Amino acid sequence: MFIDYARIKIESGKGGDGCISFRREKCVAKGGPDGGDGGKGGSIIAVGSENINTLVAYRYNKLFKAKRGANGKGSNQTGGGGENRFLELPLGTEIFDITDGKREKIGEVTTHSQELFLAEGGNGGRGNTRFKTSTNKAPRYAKPGGDSIYLELELVLKLMADVGLVGFPNAGKSTLLSNISAAHPKIADYEFTTLEPSLGVVQINEYESFVMADIPGIIEGAHAGKGLGGQFLRHIQRTKVLLFLIDMNSNNPLKDYQILQKELHLYDPHLDKKPHLIALSKLDTINEKDELLTLLKDEFEDKLHENIIPISAISNENLAELKFTLHKIIKSTL
Repeated sequence: MFIDYARIKIESGKGGDGCISFRREKCVAKGGPDGGDGGKGGSIIAVGSENINTLVAYRYNKLFKAKRGANGKGSNQTGGGGENRFLELPLGTEIFDITDGKREKIGEVTTHSQELFLAEGGNGGRGNTRFKTSTNKAPRYAKPGGDSIYLELELVLKLMADVGLVGFPNAGKSTLLSNISAAHPKIADYEFTTLEPSLGVVQINEYESFVMADIPGIIEGAHAGKGLGGQFLRHIQRTKVLLFLIDMNSNNPLKDYQILQKELHLYDPHLDKKPHLIALSKLDTINEKDELLTLLKDEFEDKLHENIIPISAISNENLAELKFTLHKIIKSTL
C-alpha cells in the first residue's frame, strides 16, 4: 500500500534523576556523598532508508516514544542512557512540526542512512556528589532529570525520480511505464485507473538506467486540489525531467499540453521550467498517421517551439528513441 502522508506524535525520553546517597562503610564514620548522575533520555531520530518507499508504517501507529534514562545510584554509579528511537523514512520525506497549530519545516531525508534529530532526550540529573562544597560537605540535594520533548509531526513524501510522467487521465502513462520498465501499474480503459504513483526502472544498457514515476492523471483545476491534484502534483517537484504524454486522439493536443503546463505553473512556478519532453501517445490507433503527425509537428513547433515524439506503447513504435532522448536530457541536468 502506498501512503505518502501521515501525522504522528513523538516523545523523547526523560532524563534519569540524580541520586542522593552517602557512603556507608565499616570504620568510616562520616562517609561523604556518593550519589551518581542520572542517565540521558533517549532521542527520536529520523533515518533515511532506500529500502522503503511508503509511509504506511506510520498510518496506524501514531505515537513513538524513546526510553527514559535510568536514575543514578549510590557509589557514584551513573544511570544508563535511554535507548534512542529511530524512525525509518523513505527518501524524499519532508518533516514538519505541527505542534500547537504551527507548521514549521524541521528538515527532510534525501540520502540513505541520513540521520535527522527530531527530539533530543532529557539530560540526566546530577547526583548529590556534584553539589559537595567546602561549606556543605553533606548535600541532601540532587537534580531531577531533564524533561522529555513532545512534538506532533506531519510527514510528507515526495517521490524521488529522474523522470515524472505528466498527462491527463487515460493518456496511456501506466501502459508506457509497464512497457519500458519492470513496473506493473494497474491498467484499464477508464479515467483515474492510477490512484497512487508508481516507480519503474528504465534500463538503457547494462550499466545505465533511470527511474520514471507514473503520476496519477492531472485534470484542469488540479493545482487547487481538484481531482486530488494537490496529493499528486507534489510528487513531480523532485523529478529532474518531465515527460508530457498527450493522447493523439484528443480534439486539441496542443491545448491539452498548454493546460498541463498551466496547472504545473499554478501549483509551483518552477515546475513548468523543468527540462521536459513531449510524447504523443496511442500512435497505433491513428489511421492517417503521416497527415496528422505533419499537422501536429507544425503546430507544436510553430506556436510553442516544441519538438514532439509520436509513440505507441502497444506496438513499441519509437519507444527506443523516447528512452534514449530522456536519458540524454537527464545527463544534461547533472
